[in-house]
Amino acid sequence: MNTATIEFEATDISGQKKLRVTRVPEDSSVGELIQGLQTKMNMPSMDVSGRPLTYHALHEQAGRHLNSSERVIDVLKTGDRIVLQPNIDAGGSGSC
Repeated sequence: MNTATIEFEATDISGQKKLRVTRVPEDSSVGELIQGLQTKMNMPSMDVSGRPLTYHALHEQAGRHLNSSERVIDVLKTGDRIVLQPNIDAGGSGSC
């Protein structure tokens, strides 16, 4: 069983909500990490129109979005910083 952990910082897109994240199991997925951070950081779960919000993580140092299926151990290391960003559906739900 892998019990190693990492520590890093997570912020919202505005930078106003910051959280020092500690004791994250390295074998957890980025999706599991995002779910936990969304709750701990009190991020909204609905947009202003009442539609559900989903978030993705931007790895600040690497300048790329992390896939929810990636393992934390493979994409993050102690001292990194991620930014939680809501997924934006620019097209809406209109018909084609």
